[in-house]
Amino acid sequence: MAISARWGDWRSSSSEVRNSVATAAQQSERQHAQGIGASVPRKEDQRFLTGRGRFVADIAAASAAWCHFLRSPYAHARVLRIETKNAAAVPGVFAILTGADMAADGIGPMTCLWRPQSSDGRPMTEPPRWALARERVRYVGEAVALVIADTAEAAADAAEQIAIEYEILPAITTAPAARQPGALRLHDEAAGNVCLQVARGNSAAVDTAFRHAPHAVHLELVIPRLAGAAIEPRALIAQWHADAKAPDGGRLALHATTQVPHHVRRQVAEELGIAEASVRVVAPDMGGGFGYKGKHYPEETALAWAARRTQRTLRWTASRSESFLCDLQARDHVTQASLAVDAEGRFLALRVATMANIGAYVSNFGASIPGTVYASLLAGPYATPAIAVEVTCVFTNTVPTDAYRGAGRPEACLVLEQLADRAAAQLGLDRAEIRRRNFISPSAMPYRTPLGPVYDCGDFPRIFERALVAGGYTSFEERRRLAPAMDRVRGIGLAMFVESSGIGPSKPSAAMGARTGFFESASIRVDASGRITAMLGTHNHGQGHETTFAQVLADRLGVAISEISIVEGDTDIVPLGTGTFGSRSIAVGGAALALAADKIIAKASLVAAHLLEAACVDVAFSHGQFSIPGTDRSISFAAVAHAANSAGLLPAGIEPGLDELAVFDPPNVAWSNGCHLAEVEVDTTTGAISVRRYVAIDDFGTVINPLIVHGQVHGGIAQGSGAALCEQVQVEQNSGQVLSGSFLDYALPRAGDLPDIDTETDESQPFPHNPLGAKGCGESGAVGAPAAIMSAVLDALRPLGVTQLEIPLTAARVWQAIREASGALKSD
Repeated sequence: MAISARWGDWRSSSSEVRNSVATAAQQSERQHAQGIGASVPRKEDQRFLTGRGRFVADIAAASAAWCHFLRSPYAHARVLRIETKNAAAVPGVFAILTGADMAADGIGPMTCLWRPQSSDGRPMTEPPRWALARERVRYVGEAVALVIADTAEAAADAAEQIAIEYEILPAITTAPAARQPGALRLHDEAAGNVCLQVARGNSAAVDTAFRHAPHAVHLELVIPRLAGAAIEPRALIAQWHADAKAPDGGRLALHATTQVPHHVRRQVAEELGIAEASVRVVAPDMGGGFGYKGKHYPEETALAWAARRTQRTLRWTASRSESFLCDLQARDHVTQASLAVDAEGRFLALRVATMANIGAYVSNFGASIPGTVYASLLAGPYATPAIAVEVTCVFTNTVPTDAYRGAGRPEACLVLEQLADRAAAQLGLDRAEIRRRNFISPSAMPYRTPLGPVYDCGDFPRIFERALVAGGYTSFEERRRLAPAMDRVRGIGLAMFVESSGIGPSKPSAAMGARTGFFESASIRVDASGRITAMLGTHNHGQGHETTFAQVLADRLGVAISEISIVEGDTDIVPLGTGTFGSRSIAVGGAALALAADKIIAKASLVAAHLLEAACVDVAFSHGQFSIPGTDRSISFAAVAHAANSAGLLPAGIEPGLDELAVFDPPNVAWSNGCHLAEVEVDTTTGAISVRRYVAIDDFGTVINPLIVHGQVHGGIAQGSGAALCEQVQVEQNSGQVLSGSFLDYALPRAGDLPDIDTETDESQPFPHNPLGAKGCGESGAVGAPAAIMSAVLDALRPLGVTQLEIPLTAARVWQAIREASGALKSD
């Protein structure tokens, strides 16, 4: 129907209306199959599979110079002298910059985005951190100088010619060592090397419960450091566009591998002392983020400043070795925990004390991950009446830590599930039964835990029982007896967890020290043909946003997803946003998109009512069609969009265009939860572990695209399996040298290390605080897998006398535990 050519006939042409209805009816089923709940293949895969992805390294930058960072070879040292004369003489080099140059230009320190308070009311200790070191370096890999040359090779060659005189200082690499009496203070501001001390819960009630409890179990747990190791290393292009008329003398364009372009814009602007409006950050396609690319890095400020100072376009791409040396790392906890239990196996009290190694400086959320997220989640799905948690965040001479897939939740899950298994063993109860006796009842929702968070919904017993059935838990003993050889033993493990997803809300977060909001924005623009462009403050780096966001709009507006474009990652196009992390894109960004779509429908309904000569209250909208129920009068969404973009066809008081913006700030985090089962086989002669089966049942609320959700869970399980079985950042304790600086030494799981994974979702508990009912799904696999696999391996080895292990469960570590339990090592 050509509205533009035949609009004068429209009101008298009922045949065209009927044709429009027929077309809508024919398309309704297909469009509905593309909406919420449909397993639509990812739209973006076609361009990635055909080599049309656009990553930072693919962006042409005419006459760009290359940057190379000279990094400290020492974990702790004073920088006494930097001599650059020989380096400056290398052909092609035109600038060598240091921290002294940054200081002379008045560049400010990097500051984190979450500053929680210690429990005594004192602010978190945040020593200054500079993009290029000034006077002192505090970890191996800290940037000391920036070399700029015509080629990457020339810059690297010149860096080798820089002579730096260091005064080497003692290095402290573990949290317990940093807390020893008399330990060297790494920052003048940080007494005892403490950044933050947090206490949650009721310590007095816990003490009383333990005094009267008939049973108690104890756990000492070391959770090692992990590296994100995404397939694409970090990369940057910085351009300064000089403009004498501009308030800051020009404008910065920064292309970056980041999950949070709006955060980077703000922080770089703060450090350069310019307005946010003078900074544009573009985050194109990215090969994995996993949280550690969702934080601000020194290189971003250094290149932005250097581009302005030199008036040159600059680019930098990290080598894999650099990534292992200076990309943010994660975890690194030392925990002591105890659980008091009554004679029937009901939990009475929980006490947890954790030292978290946050590295040399406070990253964006480096202190809040253990101090706020982890500390608040140690109730899990269990109705433990009294809980007391103490978390101490400690400075060491190591790379700063921050969020990595799971971010505090895997650590909490591992602590709780190991304690539950130990309690079951001590009381002679089945591990499933002790959990049943302690779950929070669905009838108790909303439930406030003893640590403060309020679970708004969840049916933990339902999820648990579904997982037991899907995983064949009750029939496992038969499978255990059928182990294929005498030197192989089998075990099954359970992990039940609750995780905060859809990270927000802004006001409570601000009260706890956040310097940024956790809202999300979405704007929708409908052109005259009815095609839709949606622009969001999130970022797509593997989550399938181009598909799932299009499905939300297809469901809301009745438009085929082929007619919908999704734009993210450009702060000029999307001025307001937060980013993608904390499993928040659908729960927060999708909610904003749904609200914007509702605004589109509201305005379009006014236009449709005018065109149909009806009152707005009489107009209904469904499957892309505005109609008057009980009549044959209707008009398509595309026709209304055409009219809305043609000013002469609008009623009085309605502005032309069909564009709307919505911002959503969730009133609570979304409490995703799940139960994961792992079945393993252990070779007792070598210690090698084979994961034979893995089952995951997850409550993500409303599922937008099951295909993508299952893929997200599979990916998380792969990373969680790596954490359980093989991954660990190794740092030499005395020197602080990184011993796992390549993929030869940092072991990632491979396809052959993983079994077929069975995943199911349960949508019986939609999230009540966003319009989609959706909870986050991106991290559950990484949360549940370490605990499930640990539980399974200990179940397999318990008959051999092994009751304690640490992750990663390498073959050597397991073999040694078996030999120690049997006394073989003593007799050797």
